Amino acid sequence: MTQQRNDFDELAYNPQFQFSFLAPKYWGTWLGVFIACLTSLLPNSIQYFFAKQLAKIAVKLKSGAAKRARINLSMCFPAQTKQEREKTLFDMYVTATMFMMNFASLSVRNKNWLEHHTEIRGFENIQNILKAGENVILLVPHTWAIDIPAVLFASRGYPVSAMAKSQKNQLADWLMHRQRVQHGGRVYDRSVGIKPFIKSIRKDNYLGYYLPDEDLGKDHSVFVDFFATQKATISGLGRLSKLSKAKIVPLFAMFNGKTGQFELDVYPALPFPTDNEHTDARMMNECIEHYVSQRPEQYMWILRLLKTRPNGGNNPYK
Repeated sequence: MTQQRNDFDELAYNPQFQFSFLAPKYWGTWLGVFIACLTSLLPNSIQYFFAKQLAKIAVKLKSGAAKRARINLSMCFPAQTKQEREKTLFDMYVTATMFMMNFASLSVRNKNWLEHHTEIRGFENIQNILKAGENVILLVPHTWAIDIPAVLFASRGYPVSAMAKSQKNQLADWLMHRQRVQHGGRVYDRSVGIKPFIKSIRKDNYLGYYLPDEDLGKDHSVFVDFFATQKATISGLGRLSKLSKAKIVPLFAMFNGKTGQFELDVYPALPFPTDNEHTDARMMNECIEHYVSQRPEQYMWILRLLKTRPNGGNNPYK
C-alpha cells in the first residue's frame, strides 16, 4: 500500500457544485442519474435482458453514434461481412448498456463492492515496477469500462493522474469528476498543458493514465497503421516516458455482461521509448489491435477515431 497523499493541486481540474444545477434545464440529467442508481441495484440477469432489448432498438436507429460505429468497423475490418460487423455493433451496444446500468454503482456502493466485483489479472506488472522505485504510465484504450481501473487503484491506495476534456453538461461533468476522484487522484484539463501531469508522475509518484487512441489532429499525431486502415496517432508517448521516467504498462478494462463483473487485464511494460515517433505510435496501435481483436464488443466504436485522414483526406463522418 502506498503512503497517504495530499491530492490537492491548484492546477488540477476541480469543478464545484452550483445551485444552478437545480434549474429545470438539468432536471433531465437528475432523472437519468436517479434511473441509473435504480438500475444498478437490479440483478444482473434482468439487466442483461433489458440490455439486449435496447441494443436491438439501437442498431435500428439512424443515430450518429451507430453511423460512426459502422464507418469505423467497415474501415478497420473491410474483410468481414456486413453481418459480422453488425454482430459486433449489437454486442457493443449490449456491453455499453450493461455498463451504463452499473456505472452508478461506483458511487452508490462502497469500495469493497468494487473490489469483489472486479477481476484483475496481471496487477503484479504494476506492483513490481513500483517496488523497484520506478514510475508507471498506464496505456488505457477507450473501452466502456475505462473509468474503472482509476477508481479501483485509488481505492487500493494507488491514486491516478489523468488528463481529460470537460463535458458540455456541467452537472454531468461535476458528477463524473466526483466519482473519478472519490478515493483520491488528480485530473488535469488539457488547457493547463502537459507539465503538471508529468510532475504528478515523476515527483509525486502517481500512476499516469494515458489514452492512446484519441484523434488530436495532424499537428499532434503521426499516421500509422490501425487494423486495415491508418490512424492519426498521438506521437509523444516516448518523450512522455522519458520526461516522467516512467514505464509504459498496457491496461485493458472490460465489463462482462454475462457475469456482471468488471475485468482488468494488465500487461507487461512495453519497450518505450524507441526514439522513433512512428515506431512508438505503431507499438501503441498494435496493443489496441491485440486487445480489441479478442474482445471487440468492449471498444467504443462510436468515437470519431478516424476523423483525421492521411494526405488531407475527407473526414469520413461528414
